[in-house]
Amino acid sequence: MGAVNPVAGDETEAEDVVWLRLDVAVAAAARREAARLARRVGMAPARVAEIELAATEAATNLQKHARDGALALRVITLRDRAALELLSVDSGPGMADVGSALTDGVSGSGTLGVGMGAIARFADVFDVHSLPGRGTALLARFWSGDAPGPFPGADEPEVAGLTRPISGEEVCGDTWAARTEHGPDGAPTVTVMMCDGLGHGPMAALAGERARAAFRTGSHRSPQDVVRTLHTELRGSRGAAITVARADFSRGTVEHCGVGNISAFVVSGDKRGTLLSLPGIVGHQLPALRSFRTALDPGAVLVLHSDGLSDRWSPAGLPGLFTRRPAVVAAQLLGQAGVRRDDAGIVVARADRR
Repeated sequence: MGAVNPVAGDETEAEDVVWLRLDVAVAAAARREAARLARRVGMAPARVAEIELAATEAATNLQKHARDGALALRVITLRDRAALELLSVDSGPGMADVGSALTDGVSGSGTLGVGMGAIARFADVFDVHSLPGRGTALLARFWSGDAPGPFPGADEPEVAGLTRPISGEEVCGDTWAARTEHGPDGAPTVTVMMCDGLGHGPMAALAGERARAAFRTGSHRSPQDVVRTLHTELRGSRGAAITVARADFSRGTVEHCGVGNISAFVVSGDKRGTLLSLPGIVGHQLPALRSFRTALDPGAVLVLHSDGLSDRWSPAGLPGLFTRRPAVVAAQLLGQAGVRRDDAGIVVARADRR
């Protein structure tokens, strides 16, 4: 997940995620796993120590404040740079004043109140969204090397996703991938794929891996062409539900082609437009494919997710969420709409905020 040019583009795709559920040992587990991943990408010892502290603080915050929640730890890469990413998701009680919670010395539990402030100071990228009474999603990203991002002066990618396996499984049948290309004016065009391998476990995950590999090496013409290519690559597998969407943020359009039960939406303000999908199974029963084109207003956000998330959420019920970074949008939607009886996957894209 290459230099920026209109041919290759920036590749991003689903990463292996270490999920840590809220329990009495979550702080120790978070510290250990964060250190392991940071060392794996060559972080300096001093940076590893900061990451260990941030992960411990995030886990301790869950223990002190959350009714239920989890931490997700993963390594992401972009343009030959790697970062450790920490996401915290909980189901409440949420924060009425996020700004105060970030101020050292302010605490809702009688402690010193340095947790969130310390995480924000140590992280190269920090973002948080909270719904009072319902839950909080927090992002902390720590880039390797000396520069605080993929390379000095660069904007970070405005596409991110998150997957979570069904309870009892180690691997997830849901996966995603994206390619971002920039035109002469710098405006991005993002082609996004969301894939839900049929069933659960290793065979579903294998279908997802094959789809992701085919997307990575494909020519990325129209979404319809990409789906047809994926159909060929998935023959002999369990098959999958797949939607591919190409969002041109300079022209204000999104073209998409979907087969199966992937939910896809364009969110603009408090409104949500649904992108249609056709019945069928990619790799087995492909219908006569059609591409659809939808308007993409300035500031709009593209959301694709599997049926591991309920599609009953609404932007109006998630105030302020769709102005946050895509990783926070993905985490909060997974926390608020995810169902534990199924694999879950979501990918979110938006134009950068320069």
